[in-house]
Amino acid sequence: MTALSEAAARESALSTLRRGLRISPEFSAGLAGTLLLALVATAGRIVVPVAVQQVIDRGLGKDGGHPDLPFIRTAVALCAVGVLVTAVCAYLMNIRLYRSSETGLAALRVRAFRHVHDLSMLTQSGERRGALVSRVTGDVDQISQFMQFGGLMIIVSAGQLVVASLLMAVYSWPLMLLVWASFVPLAWALRRFQRMISAAYTRVRERTGDLLSVVSESVVGAAVIRAYGAEERTARRVDETVDATRTAQTRAQGLIAMTFPSSELVAALATSAVVVCGTLLGLGGHLTAGELIAFLFLVTLFVSPMQTATEVLNDAQNAIAGWRRVLSVLDTEPDVADPGDGGETLPRGPIEVEFEGVGFAYPGGPPVLHGVDARIAPRSRVAIVGETGSGKTTFAKLLTRLMDPVEGEVRVDGVPLRRVRFASLRERIVMVPQDGFLFDASLADNIRYGRADASDADLRLALTELGLADWLDGLPQGLATPVGQRGESLSAGERQLVALARAYIADPDLLVLDEATSAVDPATEVRIQRALDGVTRGRTAVSIAHRLSTAEAADEVIVFDKGRIVQRGPASELVKVPGVYADLHASWVAQRKI
Repeated sequence: MTALSEAAARESALSTLRRGLRISPEFSAGLAGTLLLALVATAGRIVVPVAVQQVIDRGLGKDGGHPDLPFIRTAVALCAVGVLVTAVCAYLMNIRLYRSSETGLAALRVRAFRHVHDLSMLTQSGERRGALVSRVTGDVDQISQFMQFGGLMIIVSAGQLVVASLLMAVYSWPLMLLVWASFVPLAWALRRFQRMISAAYTRVRERTGDLLSVVSESVVGAAVIRAYGAEERTARRVDETVDATRTAQTRAQGLIAMTFPSSELVAALATSAVVVCGTLLGLGGHLTAGELIAFLFLVTLFVSPMQTATEVLNDAQNAIAGWRRVLSVLDTEPDVADPGDGGETLPRGPIEVEFEGVGFAYPGGPPVLHGVDARIAPRSRVAIVGETGSGKTTFAKLLTRLMDPVEGEVRVDGVPLRRVRFASLRERIVMVPQDGFLFDASLADNIRYGRADASDADLRLALTELGLADWLDGLPQGLATPVGQRGESLSAGERQLVALARAYIADPDLLVLDEATSAVDPATEVRIQRALDGVTRGRTAVSIAHRLSTAEAADEVIVFDKGRIVQRGPASELVKVPGVYADLHASWVAQRKI
């Protein structure tokens, strides 16, 4: 269980429900009208028992036992009208409830999705991707099922209990007390049982999130699984997760199943007691035959909500468990927050970068950067080099404010990065990540992620300026070529080209490139280098260099080792000085000869 779900699990069901409704006011929109319709629909349910009582006591027994047909016809006609009005009101109530719940759930899903995107990379990496997806999809679906079925049943059942109790009291208050006395122990037991069920369904939602994570990883990583013959291990992992989910579901359903026979037993005992005691009251002249039969109808109305209470409790606990998980995401404050309107907007132009005493440590881990001081001049091309784990990528993430330092300060154009509005920051500073993620869309749509209003002519011009016109002409459908899921229709090198074109069309003033390490064919290598030259020309560029050519082409090289800057200067000078860069250079040269 993650820290997010642990905090949520301690919250009571009622508190969770209140908070959920408070952050989703769409659920209560038009509630007064819905409740009015529910009141009419519920009151209409007593029409039939009243009509039966009147027909038996007045229509059938009048004038020495001769039926009063006009009275019976009138009673039946009024009963039919009442049933019709009840049906119409119930229909309108359902429509209004469905609309308000769907509106509220759509808004809740959007809030959760946007908040997940607002969370920092650190927070997201602390949660499994499938679990986060589950909170926006499966958990909200559980809330939907409850709001549309359980919510309706709660409204109707509550009204039905009140109306049935009032009319039972009119007919015979001793019998009404007898019915209530039969169900009070069950209600008390269900309340005590609720905490166990709540905990069980919280585990169900957690196991469901785990299952989604494992299945999605297995599908996305299918090529690696087959390449290493790991099908059995993967299948075993999926089987274990499926079994854990099944076990959690079975335990939760087992607890719910215990409530069904108990409610059935109490209902049967209550009905039997009413028949026996009602007959005795009738013999004593305290209850007519019509009133006793009508009372039995009312007992059915009373018992029905009690019997469906277990089903509603099932949906409610599942929904509350889902709501807790959604709320735990919404309650998580982004540790990299947008200063909003109170922040500063950077003017367009070459960017200067300053790191002053910057240190960073991942949560629960040792420091990975120590007292980093660096200045990157406007329009300079800087290569960041170092061994794996030396702090290069962390440096890049701090520069683009995907994370904030734990000590020291990062400034751009003299402005602390924490004070720059996100809209301005993302416009001025763009990072091209190592994997160059592509979406399942056309080539044009993927490049337009850099600038949404770019026309096809703009895209062609950008690719031409990057020296990629021949590559574009060689694609089967040009800009309309589908790239496939995660860009799998393109080679690794081609995905890098698309990522560079996307950054180029965005036209940032500071470009941060986490260079890909994957090997590409010589022709693509030439295209990538040509595109890199075009993308970085005329702007401040910081490259996390994995290629020797990138470091040699830079104006300056910054060398990291164990979280510290240990060397700095032109590559041509650093290679002559014994140290980390000279060792890396020798290794690069040796690899090129292989």
